[in-house]
Amino acid sequence: MATPVVTKTAWKLQEIVAHASNVSSLVLGKASGRLLATGGDDCRVNLWSINKPNCIMSLTGHTSPVESVRLNTPEELIVAGSQSGSIRVWDLEAAKILRTLMGHKANICSLDFHPYGEFVASGSQDTNIKLWDIRRKGCVFRYRGHSQAVRCLRFSPDGKWLASAADDHTVKLWDLTAGKMMSEFPGHTGPVNVVEFHPNEYLLASGSSDRTIRFWDLEKFQVVSCIEGEPGPVRSVLFNPDGCCLYSGCQDSLRVYGWEPERCFDVVLVNWGKVADLAICNDQLIGVAFSQSNVSSYVVDLTRVTRTGTVTQDPVQASQPLTQQTPNPGVSLRRIYERPSTTCSKPQRVKHNSESERRSPSSEDDRDERESRAEIQNAEDYNEIFQPKNSISRTPPRRSEPFPAPPEDDAATVKEVSKPSPAMDVQLPQLPVPNLEVPARPSVMTSTPAPKGEPAIIPATRNEPIGLKASDFLPAVKVPQQAELVDEDAMSQIRKGHDTMFVVLTSRHKNLDTVRAVWTTGDIKTSVDSAVAINDLSVVVDLLNIVNQKASLWKLDLCTTVLPQIEKLLQSKYESYVQTGCTSLKLILQRFLPLITDILAAPPSVGVDISREERLHKCRLCFKQLKSISGLVKSKSGLSGRHGSAFRELHLLMASLD
Repeated sequence: MATPVVTKTAWKLQEIVAHASNVSSLVLGKASGRLLATGGDDCRVNLWSINKPNCIMSLTGHTSPVESVRLNTPEELIVAGSQSGSIRVWDLEAAKILRTLMGHKANICSLDFHPYGEFVASGSQDTNIKLWDIRRKGCVFRYRGHSQAVRCLRFSPDGKWLASAADDHTVKLWDLTAGKMMSEFPGHTGPVNVVEFHPNEYLLASGSSDRTIRFWDLEKFQVVSCIEGEPGPVRSVLFNPDGCCLYSGCQDSLRVYGWEPERCFDVVLVNWGKVADLAICNDQLIGVAFSQSNVSSYVVDLTRVTRTGTVTQDPVQASQPLTQQTPNPGVSLRRIYERPSTTCSKPQRVKHNSESERRSPSSEDDRDERESRAEIQNAEDYNEIFQPKNSISRTPPRRSEPFPAPPEDDAATVKEVSKPSPAMDVQLPQLPVPNLEVPARPSVMTSTPAPKGEPAIIPATRNEPIGLKASDFLPAVKVPQQAELVDEDAMSQIRKGHDTMFVVLTSRHKNLDTVRAVWTTGDIKTSVDSAVAINDLSVVVDLLNIVNQKASLWKLDLCTTVLPQIEKLLQSKYESYVQTGCTSLKLILQRFLPLITDILAAPPSVGVDISREERLHKCRLCFKQLKSISGLVKSKSGLSGRHGSAFRELHLLMASLD
């Protein structure tokens, strides 16, 4: 019998020749972890699909080497800054240049897209930070304060702040609406190369050439902890999506850190040299590095990496959301991003800019845009990645599969692996990796198991449990003259499913306790987020049944979280789930659909109005989700009985979406 194949924790995925000359910058798409953009000394920006050898698209227009590139969150736009100080924005879906932005007097060292509004921040070697409005093609604000090149820029998750790191050894935090510096964080003794916001808490991490990583509290504006002893300059850091730890891409290794107190959870050897960017997808960390004209990509299996202060996760535990594994007391010690509403709309600040930054597009700019091209090099990959986004049918989005892990380079293991067929060699390493292709399916530890032979629709009221038969719990008598079973045998037959049911109910109880702990803080949105993160629809249903009783609890940002779950509930085989989904959807349509359509129909605002941009972003997201659900509602409106009546009512309420 063959022994299980031991797979690698980290491995090299591929190496490509990305440009005709040296590669000068690159970035990974953080949403998918599968899109790579590279900038080169050949003045081009090339786009690649990870683990595919051919270039998808080549973007031209810059006349000097591309020093910085950045993708927006949906991976529909890309911005590139050059050595001459010019900035170009391309629309990847339309495959065309969108904007050319001029104003910096030196190299563009850093770029970032605003998470909601159509704004881009740029940092330059001229020490200035500029905020650009892509729609108006102009600089709406300039932030001064650094004395040397600005190496990294990051917007906060709520879009209200901008963090900057520079060669002057400082990190600065800027308030976008007030247009001024909120705080300066000194302490590094070398150039600061990277900053990264915690995804939930008011916490900022910074990495420096002084071989330290510092964590900053954004409420008290003071250092939380400092990690020293990095093997080299810190150039790339990334928080885990749930915020449980920080990954640092070091020289030939990946290090996993906690900050309260500062400690190293794990070190994984990866021969990637100087890694330039990191992304996470399907419980795998993707790292990319470049040398001369070559770009190499690497994968680390995070299911085999210790990410908390307890023990290394096994594959079964790793399939559960990490929020379940870290209910340690005192974990969320600081405030989280609440996205509070703000009235700081100050379009008059545009007047403070110089005339050259406010001038209308000139014929020279128009000529630059005509000379900029988006050359599609691989039509098949381009259509697969970008074109489906133009269609509503793409929702819910396709989930890419994890990269298969190769077997360990061990003589005994390799010899054993050679026995099965080639197909088995590929499949066996996949066994410990959780199946992420169907994210909507609850994990094994769920309160609503799906036994075989169930009816298509399970009624909300029933007299016996679905899928359970009394005969299954009684000893079978095969031969009439067989001696009677003793009491111990009968009890063992009855108890054979006890352990499984106990684990299921214990998990359900733990999940509800987690949600209840957040609910008691009074933050409804976060409690719903935690219920969704658990990936158990029964918990979501329990919570929605409470929220539905009080319509005043509903807010627009809550709708963005709940609507994808409603789409799952409406397709459920459980009648009670469908009823809850219909009730929630009806509340959303009655309270928010007129608001959403009005905001989307309103003309664009002038200047920086972060609160309005947030509302507009949420309305677009809700409209897109409602549009996706409308097709499902229409298809079910022909049903008979109570369900059909509910769906027909919803179909009438959604008529304005067509």
